[in-house]
Amino acid sequence: SVIMLSKRASLLKPSPTLAINAKEKELKAKGIDIAGFGAGEPDFNTPDHIKQAAITAINDNFTRYTPVSGIDPLKDAVIDKFKKDNNLNYKREEIIISCGGKHSLYNLFQAIFQEGDEVIIPAPYWVSYPPMVELTGAKPVIVETHEDEDYQITSDILKRFVNKNTKGIILNYPSNPVGSIYYSGKLQQIGKLAVENNFYIISDEIYEKLTYDDYTHVSIASLDPAFKERTIICHGVAKTYAMTGWRIGFTAGDAIIIKAMGNLQSQSTSNPTSISQMAAIAALNGPQDSIATMLDAFKKRRDYLIGELISISGITCYSPKGAFYAFPNFNNVLGKTYKGSVIGTSTRLTEILLEDFHTAVVPGVEFGKEGYLRLSFATSMEIIEKGVERIKNAVASFK
Repeated sequence: SVIMLSKRASLLKPSPTLAINAKEKELKAKGIDIAGFGAGEPDFNTPDHIKQAAITAINDNFTRYTPVSGIDPLKDAVIDKFKKDNNLNYKREEIIISCGGKHSLYNLFQAIFQEGDEVIIPAPYWVSYPPMVELTGAKPVIVETHEDEDYQITSDILKRFVNKNTKGIILNYPSNPVGSIYYSGKLQQIGKLAVENNFYIISDEIYEKLTYDDYTHVSIASLDPAFKERTIICHGVAKTYAMTGWRIGFTAGDAIIIKAMGNLQSQSTSNPTSISQMAAIAALNGPQDSIATMLDAFKKRRDYLIGELISISGITCYSPKGAFYAFPNFNNVLGKTYKGSVIGTSTRLTEILLEDFHTAVVPGVEFGKEGYLRLSFATSMEIIEKGVERIKNAVASFK
């Protein structure tokens, strides 16, 4: 019998970051020592008080279905977070809890986008935005931003891409993969354009707490009530509290959109894990000192990694102001030869680094920027030192 897949499934590629992660694990299982810069997750353990809340939930038999869109105490913790951190006021019906930040975005896109819509995605972008938009039938419109402009998107650039089919723009700040943030003035411009042209702002703020050098995150929704009306904030506990595997994301926005997301969730995943929800309450309401500890380590690693990368001849690198990624420019290396063949793409460069130099990075082309590599510094200093050394040796061996 012939296996027939849907067009949707057959066109979809797996997440490249997760694929590289899997390849890295496969090589490690063979006993090969891999310096892994691939995964976008903190190498810290989930703080003890959060783990304890989950253990208590299990012992209290809090293990049954919860309301589809999450339990009220968690929604209230999310509401408090937005009030305290962003000076934003939401009601319970404007909040939904989902199975991770990715699930929040997926359900949101399904709820607001459809065939004929265009969605503006500034590049470099997180790898899953374009496929998620395509799955709704809408068209991703990729808009290039540049390192020498701090990867800002401005209304001048945007005006060239906005038309009557524009349904939304996706902002991710601090950004994966470049670690850029948005300056308030630029957010003002984007917000005004969204109001004038009646499109949504999807604000992915999951790296909010991870900022460096006295940069404080500003949410676009907090700048103007008119912006807030058009903005849907997607967020979660994964990056802030080292809870990537717990799968808790949350979304804040207009009650009609949130209700539609809840309907989708009721027909797909149902509620997020009851135990993880209790852990997330402890994360949001409990002591926050684990964040400063993580940030301190990330900053040291960032400074070391960026310094080492730019010491390699021909390599430049934007200094990230948030998140935990470096996005060095390897365009001067592309076109050189290795073992007699030309290194033509960032993907080929990634393969050489993994197979011959046992270092796992992600090619920039997956983020919409050829010639760059993404390195996560959410890994130990020991791995960073070893990996950088291997990258230097690799580049030195190219002719």
